Amino acid sequence: MSMIRFEAIRESLQRERITVQESGRRSEHFAINVFNEERMLQYLTKDALASVKSAIFAGSKIDRKIADQVAEAMKAWAISMGATHYTHWFQPLTGATAEKHDAFFDLMPDGRALEKFGGGQLVQQEPDASSFPSGGIRNTFEARGYTAWDPTSPAFIYGSTLCIPTVFVAYTGEALDNKAPLLRALNAVDEAATAVARYFDKNVNKVSATLGWEQEYFLVDKALASARPDITLTGRTLVGNLAAKGQQLDDHYFGVIPLRAISFMRDLELECTRLGIPVKTRHNEVAPNQFELAPVFEEANLAVDHNLLLMDVMEKVADRHHFRVLFHEKPFAGINGSGKHNNWSLATDTGTNLLSPGSTPMKNLQFLTFFVNTIKAVDSYEELLRSSIASASNDHRLGANEAPPAILSIFIGKQLTEVLDELEGVSKGKLTPEEKTELKLNVVGKIPEILLDNTDRNRTSPFAFTGNKFEMRGVGSKTNCAKPMTILNTIVAKQLQQFKKEVDSLIDKKSLKKDEAIFNVLREYIKSSKRIRFDGDGYSDEWEKEAARRKLSNNKTTPLALQVLTREESLSLFAEMGVMSAVEVKARQEVELETYILQTQIEGRVYSELVYSHIIPSAINYQNTLIRNVMGLKDIYGAAHKKFSDGQLTIIEQIAGHIEALKKKTDAMTEARKRANALTDINKKAFAYADNVRSYFDEIRYHCDRVERLVDDQLWPLAKYRELLYIR
Repeated sequence: MSMIRFEAIRESLQRERITVQESGRRSEHFAINVFNEERMLQYLTKDALASVKSAIFAGSKIDRKIADQVAEAMKAWAISMGATHYTHWFQPLTGATAEKHDAFFDLMPDGRALEKFGGGQLVQQEPDASSFPSGGIRNTFEARGYTAWDPTSPAFIYGSTLCIPTVFVAYTGEALDNKAPLLRALNAVDEAATAVARYFDKNVNKVSATLGWEQEYFLVDKALASARPDITLTGRTLVGNLAAKGQQLDDHYFGVIPLRAISFMRDLELECTRLGIPVKTRHNEVAPNQFELAPVFEEANLAVDHNLLLMDVMEKVADRHHFRVLFHEKPFAGINGSGKHNNWSLATDTGTNLLSPGSTPMKNLQFLTFFVNTIKAVDSYEELLRSSIASASNDHRLGANEAPPAILSIFIGKQLTEVLDELEGVSKGKLTPEEKTELKLNVVGKIPEILLDNTDRNRTSPFAFTGNKFEMRGVGSKTNCAKPMTILNTIVAKQLQQFKKEVDSLIDKKSLKKDEAIFNVLREYIKSSKRIRFDGDGYSDEWEKEAARRKLSNNKTTPLALQVLTREESLSLFAEMGVMSAVEVKARQEVELETYILQTQIEGRVYSELVYSHIIPSAINYQNTLIRNVMGLKDIYGAAHKKFSDGQLTIIEQIAGHIEALKKKTDAMTEARKRANALTDINKKAFAYADNVRSYFDEIRYHCDRVERLVDDQLWPLAKYRELLYIR
């Protein structure tokens, strides 16, 4: 065992002992670094607290005088906790978070020092917007942008800084971040779902989308990762021969967590607990060195903030434990990639999960209403939902090793399929007393019993119903959950609006009773959305052909998937629901395409570096060793040396063939990249990278990995899979 690795284990054990001593009961530490309602009760006046709570739950504006009181209270609390700076913490279109720290410290005109933080600094700041992706909304010379306080997500202290979650907008008002559209989508689904929920419970005044993400990730030794240019610059291994042992024995999945990993997890969980991130589950995932962390469900906006914060905390804690955490969706070939399953549901302010059956037929009709409308929404906008998970890195993952395919479909299981089939047979118009009894007691009434034993899982389904929620399984490990949650909540809101309009029309024009009208509309939705339901093998060639017959999209690359964003129906949807303007949508498409191009460009450049600076020199070095060996045998045995050197000569020839192929393919890839870079149309450029540049990557990798098999292990310049994938 190397001294570096021994020291890493020793430090991890020591840190684990400290963590255990400090942690005690986690509930005692939960959210101690968060300015939540408990802290506000201590620091705010009654009026200020009421104003903040009204902003959180009703979306009302906060008066400037109240904002000053809140800022003063935040400052007093933060300083008491050791904070020296504050920052507006926001989500630019980079996919990560951003922050600019300002000290509470300030000088008065007479030169005296004081801690200053007022309502103006709390509510709004002006970070430079010129260097963030904007998709053409802002020019470099138009640098001004604004961050505005989001009171629905509580401020927190991270390190010595008070972090205030904010939205980020341009000087002209367009959203430059992922949070603003999400908040608008959540507001839209709140209004639409509340209106429908009141069919069943007049006491419902608010519906919140809930989210439970499952964060998958890899841990690799920091020293080994740092020695690999591909991991350092792209987050994944561009080359690497598969280890003899991968995940084929399934022995890592839910196995005993390695000592260094469990030490990291305990340290991480303590940090998360203090920050109010309700992490609950940890376990080994399928691939070696792959793990998963999952929290308790939360309101969607807060859950998104917590996931972004978590990834930042994970990287810092991993560094302390001499790890590098990999969030790339496919960091290693031949084994599972990493996703971030988004478990989504809707909850009322009366405590009801709208996607969970109840104890009465009416509550089960409520469940069916939201269940069927969600299916209908995904069917109507499946291509738009697919676009929300598109990225250069996720393209490597979708459709392989338990990741769902690029074709959007919904799994609901055999039992619920039978229920929908029965509802599809409901007669049109008014129902007879016998039909009502049959529906309510024998069909709808038995749903809880059906779901009790409905434990089927379909790992290849992109969108699956799992008991009391829908699980969106195609979201990539490093994706900001705000993107798929914005799309999902927008399309469900639109669908619920349409549902209520149709139900009310049947009640008014055809004099149907409420439950009859609901059954009639649901029946039509079940029929029209049948194509999206699929319970079989999503990897099969038969499904791909069947999906084409059903006219479901199969956008396997990011440039293809993103085209739907700027179609007229998409722009109309976002505008109608008040989620994004046409300018904001087009900007996001451009940013996503540009990101795809740049990430692929970087990978192409790293391939060139690996081939010319690492792989070929090592191959030639080993070739020379073999040549010297053959020449030595010839000196000793003369013409008889061939019977001793045939193996070496064969390897020399094989290496030479791979070197020739590597040079040819790498040079061709470089030329393709140059041609793509010369294109000015961003769509054409993205497709050129997808079709003409990335197509060389697998070919280059093939020859690199074959050379790795041939070259002396001591001469190979890169850490191998067997070293990277097994924590010791």
